[in-house]
Amino acid sequence: MKKSSKLFSYAAFSFSLVAQFAFSQTTLIENVQGYTLVESKLKQFSAIQFTDDKIDKLYIKGETLPKSKNITFINGHGKTLMPGLIDAHGHILSYGLSLMQASLLGTLSEDSAVKAAVEYAKTNPGITWVQGRGWNQTLWANTQFPTAKSLDEHFPNTPVWLRRVDGHAGWANTKAMELAGITSETKSPEGGAIIRDKSGKPTGIFVDNAMDLITKSIPPLTKQEKKIVLQKALNKLVSFGLTSVHDAGIFTDNLEIFKELSNENILPMRINAMLYLPSDHWQETLKQGPFTSSDNMLNFNSVKIQADGALGSRGASLIADYSDHAGHKGLLLHNKKKLTKYIQTAMKAGFQVNTHAIGDNANKVILDLYQELIKATKSQALRHRIEHAQILQLSDIPRFAELNVIASMQATHATSDKNMAVDRVGKQRILGAYAWRKLLNAQAVIAAGSDFPVESPNPFFGLHSSVTRQDHQNQPENGWYSEESMTRLEALRSFTIDAAYAGHQENILGSLEKGKKADFILLENNYFTENQQNIWKNKVLATWVNGKKVYQK
Repeated sequence: MKKSSKLFSYAAFSFSLVAQFAFSQTTLIENVQGYTLVESKLKQFSAIQFTDDKIDKLYIKGETLPKSKNITFINGHGKTLMPGLIDAHGHILSYGLSLMQASLLGTLSEDSAVKAAVEYAKTNPGITWVQGRGWNQTLWANTQFPTAKSLDEHFPNTPVWLRRVDGHAGWANTKAMELAGITSETKSPEGGAIIRDKSGKPTGIFVDNAMDLITKSIPPLTKQEKKIVLQKALNKLVSFGLTSVHDAGIFTDNLEIFKELSNENILPMRINAMLYLPSDHWQETLKQGPFTSSDNMLNFNSVKIQADGALGSRGASLIADYSDHAGHKGLLLHNKKKLTKYIQTAMKAGFQVNTHAIGDNANKVILDLYQELIKATKSQALRHRIEHAQILQLSDIPRFAELNVIASMQATHATSDKNMAVDRVGKQRILGAYAWRKLLNAQAVIAAGSDFPVESPNPFFGLHSSVTRQDHQNQPENGWYSEESMTRLEALRSFTIDAAYAGHQENILGSLEKGKKADFILLENNYFTENQQNIWKNKVLATWVNGKKVYQK
């Protein structure tokens, strides 16, 4: 096809997702405002050429473009083209389920959360369990945990289970507790808490490991149902400009479904799967060793361990008491002996270890174990990670670079938590919280993510939070602890080349260079020149993965 810019409209650069070519297919997208990071420097270009799944060349402005009937030319109409964005910490199955359950996000009272569940039940008659996610009591006027009583008024005979926004606490009605056999005599499990009233009766709130007491009674999804949910989630995620996701904690059966989707060549984006430890058959799965699919669409070389809970539910493990809850330090979900077993087993098997740690105590415990076990297993090259690295002792910040441990962080957690974080940890400890600048200054690598569905999977929300430290109402005016903000270049790096590095894929992903994979996105607005307060509003026009367009607005 010959170049003819006047003939191209947005519809013209939409080509079939299912078309398969037995011969090499070369495509050249011209007339773009192109940006990529190359060796820590920003490179600009006006056209990109790729053959099948690999990039051939970037053309700078004024450089002569080739003329060939064998090249498909696409006019980018002056829009911005950037590397595909990588979410280093998301939960694909949970996100898919969130699209199919009651959404309680943004509810501003216990009553409004109950009403959202009631409306969901009305539009989904016949469901055996009412499930949902997204409530956050810190946004409510009284900031208190909800109770089963408010749900019982509307659901006397139908079990209800509503997860908190962070997934570290759940809200059950009386029917759900009855089905689970919960009574006043039921003991809280290790690493979990049943919230009780003054008489010792469970209120309906279950924190961290205690959630299992309820969820074990919920009928599990069939394999086919999980497959449908995963595909729904993946097809939605690429619309946000995500070309790769590190799936933070899946079970073996979930991994097998990803393998099926990969073998069927229908994965629209790249998946880096982390096996959750402990889970059914985890040791047998690790013994099979890491693997990567031939097209690099599915990668399995890491595990996910959870050391503590979340800050909002006061499950994060702190060294000293919570500033707003005397006598309470949060929860470690596993004792040191068990944590050592999980970490050491994975390291010896050749797997990268990615451990969830939010509180300063959990972070110190994990850094201490990493320091000991990385040396014992000689696994420093595996680039182990701490997921969230949210509340840190200032003295622990330099240890990330010293141990070659990656800080896998989510910028939107800072702007979501700003209303309660100082209450939880006080004005002194907050100086080591969400400390992106301190970590970067200490030469740590930050891999960015969102922790969806806890937060929106939209990476432009994360880029905006990284740069402004503000919410979408531009508050606070100068940014929340703005001294910890990133530059636009650093923020983009955390969602591209550094996120690729965190997945051992920086040689094929994360930047647009000759020989690398053709994963990129076309944007409505220019990320580098638009008002920084509008970054979160940017829209993705199209997403390419492996040289194929997988999304068109």
